[in-house]
Amino acid sequence: MIVNHTYQRTGTLWEGRYKATLIDSERYLLTCYRYIELNPVRAEGMVDHLSKYPWSSYRYNAIGEPNPLVSPHPEYLTLGKTPEERQGAYRALFKARIAEKTLVEIRESINKRLGVGK
Repeated sequence: MIVNHTYQRTGTLWEGRYKATLIDSERYLLTCYRYIELNPVRAEGMVDHLSKYPWSSYRYNAIGEPNPLVSPHPEYLTLGKTPEERQGAYRALFKARIAEKTLVEIRESINKRLGVGK
């Protein structure tokens, strides 16, 4: 209530912030991982590299940093037979830029709450 009064807004503090979207193809999952993991880098002034953002799964998936909050997705596990192979393959995914068309598609799917990767 104090926040709403102070900032002249209504609703709950988190209203409109959380958006869940179905990812309806396995091949698109890792693209969505890249999209999410790159958000702090795209946001001007947050971090200059993925590994510097502490609230990301990148450090677990790409570097092997232990994190009890992360469970590897079966699609991630297909990236290699060993943790080192998977981590290397995951890091390699980030060497290529995500096409602008794909970024737009993901954003539109999130905003309209549609499935991604149809």
